[in-house]
Amino acid sequence: MEQAPERKMQIQRNTYTMNHEAYMGLALEQAAAAAARGEFPVGCVIIQNGQVMARGARYGTSPDRSLVSEVDHAEIRALRNLDICQQAVVPQNCTLFCTMEPCLMCFGAILLAGLGTIVYAFEDPMGGGTCCDLRSLTPLYRDSRVQVISGICRQKSLDLFYNFFNKEENRYWKNSFLEAYVRKQYRLPKENK
Repeated sequence: MEQAPERKMQIQRNTYTMNHEAYMGLALEQAAAAAARGEFPVGCVIIQNGQVMARGARYGTSPDRSLVSEVDHAEIRALRNLDICQQAVVPQNCTLFCTMEPCLMCFGAILLAGLGTIVYAFEDPMGGGTCCDLRSLTPLYRDSRVQVISGICRQKSLDLFYNFFNKEENRYWKNSFLEAYVRKQYRLPKENK
């Protein structure tokens, strides 16, 4: 039985206690909205001191597009929205909640933005970036301090991905390692997920 890959990160404890499941629920709403538009179901919210500062949902993967956008990830869209937030933002006090593990591009952007914590629901065995060994990177990334928490509302996120891959019209990542992994995880008994 295949389990999620082990993740190793430099961890700094975030002193603000949050209700991770409630905030992940907001990210899941963003993912469901993306899915309703035919997009890959990834959603993201950025929280600071219990307040939603920014939201984002995946864009650019719907079946009616001739070219897939690989830069309009939910995390990038949320970071862009954080930039226009009307309230004072202290990046280290922010927690990013995402329904899928951030890819390398998004992980790098999150590190550069200086966010304090990343919380994700479902691991990305094909393109997840949070398992990078920051110690082997240049100082810009190596000196980042971020806490990574995984598996919050994992089953709900898995359900969204499974439903996405079951729709014939959705071609994004069809027949990929990710699709096979999602299908395998979905068939596992609930206690093994």
